[in-house]
Formats: sequence, structure tokens, C-alpha cells
Amino acid sequence: MTPPEETEVVGGVSGPQATLQKIDDDIAAPFESFPTTRWLAAFTVAKIGAAIFGISFVYTIAVGIGSWGNNNPVGWGFAITNFVFWIGIGHAGTLISAILYLLRQKWRTSIARFAEAMTIFAVIVALQFPMVHTGRPWLAAYWLLPLPNANGIWVNFRSPLLWDVFAVSTYALVSLMFWYTGLIPDLAAARDRATHRVRKLVYGILSLGWKGSNRAWQHYEKAYLLFAGLSTPLVLSVHSVVSFDFATSVIPGWHTTIFPPYFVAGAIFSGFAMVATLIIIMRKYFKLQHIITIDHLDVMNRIVLVTSLMVGYAYMMELFIAWYSGVAFERFAFMNRAFGSYGWAYAIMVTCNVILPQLLWFKKIRRTIKYMYPIVIAVNIGMWFERFVIIMALHRDFLPSSWHDFTPTIVDYGLLVGSFGLFLTLLLLFCRFLPTVAVAEAKAVAPGAQPTGGHHA
Repeated sequence: MTPPEETEVVGGVSGPQATLQKIDDDIAAPFESFPTTRWLAAFTVAKIGAAIFGISFVYTIAVGIGSWGNNNPVGWGFAITNFVFWIGIGHAGTLISAILYLLRQKWRTSIARFAEAMTIFAVIVALQFPMVHTGRPWLAAYWLLPLPNANGIWVNFRSPLLWDVFAVSTYALVSLMFWYTGLIPDLAAARDRATHRVRKLVYGILSLGWKGSNRAWQHYEKAYLLFAGLSTPLVLSVHSVVSFDFATSVIPGWHTTIFPPYFVAGAIFSGFAMVATLIIIMRKYFKLQHIITIDHLDVMNRIVLVTSLMVGYAYMMELFIAWYSGVAFERFAFMNRAFGSYGWAYAIMVTCNVILPQLLWFKKIRRTIKYMYPIVIAVNIGMWFERFVIIMALHRDFLPSSWHDFTPTIVDYGLLVGSFGLFLTLLLLFCRFLPTVAVAEAKAVAPGAQPTGGHHA
């Protein structure tokens, strides 16, 4: 007999267990019940990580970025590595929510809300690193803002670091509005189900007086579609702009036109891997296997496989162009990247991002939790090391007299580990107080829902 979680369902939630009332009850259970011991234990660990991040952040502000392992010529180090990593994590949420919504892909409905929340929290974490990298944010961060002719000085609009401010802030704002718009009907449902006066008041305020009328649904559909349309180009533009931080330089190994598509593919790659890593735990812990089915994980694994091939192609093309160009500096940069001081990091990157994901060609591995889970975790590790390897190109510049290896300090490690703690703290709070699955959309694709029009029932 086939286990319930392995029942093959195309698009929506699985059959007999997925009655409309049960969908309501199961999705609402995590935020309507008291926190369990396991949730409190996970939240405690996450808070410890967030505290480590806060201590490392404050220490950096008090002492300066000299507390990091940065040196000359490695002036970026862990901070920008973490920034690019976390911005990439947020891409899967926008892709699942916006692009797949426009394409009317029903399988996205059960995972879209969780992926959207991950996008918001990943961007929040990412924004901490450029700010702390200025050393004195209350003085230096002011100049990141596009304030024309402030104090008689114009900001440098030719700098891709300034473009980051435009791109990431726009991405964060649109993603937040898109996420909140989708939450409104579910917040109203939580309001109507709430028995405690405070909960009913809070959910009532957040739901903006939603009544669920036909006219309200029509306006909701238009607004949601508009935000989906606005979010779609951001999937391509944000990480393309982030890649310009490297591609517009003259550093060997960076000055290349392949970076924008390569960074976008890598962002989707790492984003889907992170969604799979966390949603596998969430569906098991909250008993949502009949809503987030093995089919959803199968499709995500296929996307991980496709983007792995894209990333692997980019790795090979970088090496080929470095050889074909005949430029000695380019050849040395990539030979040093693969066989130099950080060859071990390059080996981890290639193994985790190119070799291990090829196991997902096999259906049994794609659809079996114990096989797929180590692979998606390895992808997360490999994508962090990819950003690390790119940044470490700085340690061998044009002047051999200034060559210097990068050695991270305890503060660097504190910010890295703490960033995961901060991210998981926000994610656990989201799971505790808000619906992790879009109730209206999940019910619309349930068996027997018989939608009357549009995307929702």
C-alpha cells in the first residue's frame, strides 16, 4: 500500500484527506494552538543564533571592521559573501509566487506563502551586511541613499553599489506588499476563527475589514495580479544588479558578461534548495503532508536539477573563456581559483552545486525524503561557497607584493552563524502567528472545489 505522502497528485492537494474543512483546520492548527515543546526548543536555538548575530554586529560597530579578517587586497570578505547569499535565497519566493502565478501553475499554491515569507526574511538578513560593512552606519550609510546634491555632493550614480540600494529596496518593498496582499483573505479567516479577544482584534486590524464578497475578491485578484506583474522583472533585475558589483570591475575573473544570468540562475538554484530544506521539516512537523505533497517536492527538485545544469554550464564557460581569451591574468585567476589557496572551497562548490544534484535525475531520489534532503542541504552549502570563492579572487591581484590570504575571525563566524539564527527566528515566528499555506488557494485546487472563476474558489 502506498503511503499517503507518496500519493501522486498533479498540481493540487491530495484527495480523501483534503476536504475543505480539514484544510482550514490543519493550516490554522499551528497558530491557534499553544506552542509545543519542539517549537520552543527550535525557537530557543534560533534565538541564540540571533543573539550571536546581534553581539557580533554591535561588536563590529564598537570596534570597527578591523575585527574582521579583511585585509589588503581582500576588502570584502564574509560580509558581501553573506549579502549575496541571502539575496539569492529570496529569489525562489518571488519566482514561485509571481512568475508561476502568472503562468497559472496550480502546484505553487501549497508552497507559495512559505516561500514568500522566506523572501522577506532573507532580504531583511541580507540588508544587515552592507550596513554593518560601512563601519559606522549612522555616518556612512547616509551616503548609500540616493539624495541628490546632499550637502553639495551628488551620490555616484555610476556605482553599482548605489544600484544595489535601488534594486534591493524595490525588491523588498514589492515582495512585502505582494506577501501581505495574499495574506489578507487568510487573516480574515483567522479573525473569524479566533476565540480570544486580542487575537480577533489583531487579525481584524490586519485583515483590513475583509468580508469575502464578490467585489472584494475581484479587487483582490486585480491587486494580486498587479503585484505579480511588478515582482516578475525583479527576479531577473535584482540579482543582475548585484552581479554588477563584480562584473563592472577590472578584477580578473570578475570582468565578465556571464555574471548576470549566472547569478540569477544561481539565486533560483539556492532559493529553491532553501525552500525545500525548510518546507520538508515544516510539512512533517505540522502534519501537512496531504497539502504539501511529495509532488510539490518533486517539482522543486526538478527545478533544482535544471538550475544546477545552468550553474555547471556557467562554471565550464568561465574556464573555457579564460583559456580561449589568451589573457594571462584570466588564466591565472581561474587556475588559482581551482588549485590555489582556496582550491578546497572550489572543490566543495563544484561537488555540491554540480555533481551531487545530478542524482536528482532518478525519480526515486527526487521523491524520497531521506535521499533528497542531504542533496538540497549540500546545495545550500555549495552556493555559499560559490560566493566565497568569487570574493576570494581578490587575494591574488595584479601586484604580487600585495597578495594576502583571507583568514576569518570569530566575529566573521559570529555574523555568518548568527544570520541563520536571525533568519530562522523570523521564520519560526511567522509559522507561529500566521498561516504558512495560502488557505484560499489551497482550497481552490482541492478535489471538488469547483472554482467559479479566476484563480480562487
